[in-house]
Amino acid sequence: MCKRKKVICLLLLLFNILCIFIPGKEVKAEPNEKTKVPVVYARNAIAIDAKSKRVLYEKNAHVITPMASTTKIITACVALRYGDLNKKVTISSRAASIRGSVVGYKEGEQVTIKELLYGLMLKSGNDAAIAIAEGISGSVDEFVKLMNEYATEIGLVDTHFESPHGLDSANHYTTAYDLAIATAHAKEIDEFNKIVATKDIDGSSEGFSRSFHNINKILWQIPGANGVKTGYTGQAGKCLVSSVKMDDSDIIIVVINCPGRWKETAKIDDYIKNTYEFKKIVEKDRKIKSLTVEKSKDKLNLKSKTTIKIPVKKGSKVEVKIKVPKEIEAPVYANLKLGTINVYEDKKLIYTTPLYSESDVRKNKGIFRWLK
Repeated sequence: MCKRKKVICLLLLLFNILCIFIPGKEVKAEPNEKTKVPVVYARNAIAIDAKSKRVLYEKNAHVITPMASTTKIITACVALRYGDLNKKVTISSRAASIRGSVVGYKEGEQVTIKELLYGLMLKSGNDAAIAIAEGISGSVDEFVKLMNEYATEIGLVDTHFESPHGLDSANHYTTAYDLAIATAHAKEIDEFNKIVATKDIDGSSEGFSRSFHNINKILWQIPGANGVKTGYTGQAGKCLVSSVKMDDSDIIIVVINCPGRWKETAKIDDYIKNTYEFKKIVEKDRKIKSLTVEKSKDKLNLKSKTTIKIPVKKGSKVEVKIKVPKEIEAPVYANLKLGTINVYEDKKLIYTTPLYSESDVRKNKGIFRWLK
């Protein structure tokens, strides 16, 4: 028995030694449930940072789709650019008889553009959309031309409008990505922000014909939510474009054809807050790099025109690389694009923005010009 025990002990010892020196299969830690990419029950969805436009989540974000009343985001932007908020518009029979979601304006009523915008964005009034278009451009067709021009101007490449309200039609479409970019631009307009963040407004205090209650439930459901627009049609399904404050920016969340739009939007919001944090890259107007300029004794300083603060994944390695031309020759003028700031997250490029010359750099005078 003693010999047998010795043999067993020796075998166990050899096994333990082998376990030490033979590499085992690496066991990866299970990802945190809060930072797992969520399964979102929507046909199209996206989330971006409004300032940097960095995409933080996406699903079929570039697939063309109907957009329903999220159309009214651009309707409001065009109205705020071209309309006089105090101008009164007479409600036409076309506006008063439009189907779908309405404020309930009657033919012949006179309503200010400002009130119509609240009716448009808080009540999703199709009658308000028609009245705005006719009041600003004289006809719906002319107003729609402005909408498509505006879309092109802000870089929407997969969007086309046929109406200011968004009822289903063959050539009225967008993508979740375009809708998010449009909303990011809209959020740069103070009056737009004020309107879409309003939960309730007393009409008598504003000189309106009616008071308004916002039908966008997300304003009550997510802390920091400050807009933007609901939508629903048979082809588009239930849609929601939301804006939620995070750090000193807004996170734009879009869900299209999403039966549980409130819950799914909150799911995306939770994922972003648990996964990302904002990191300041550079300060506005601070010197980033100083360069030697050929044919000049002066140095050229490069700067960023804006403070760059972007969302990055928590715990990731962030690197900033400056790319500039190999040779720069005088003269160089102020505010000229010269180079880029490139931000990498775990060696993957996530953000690029231009660098600008801080001031003029003059060319050295030749000896004959100097003597003259």
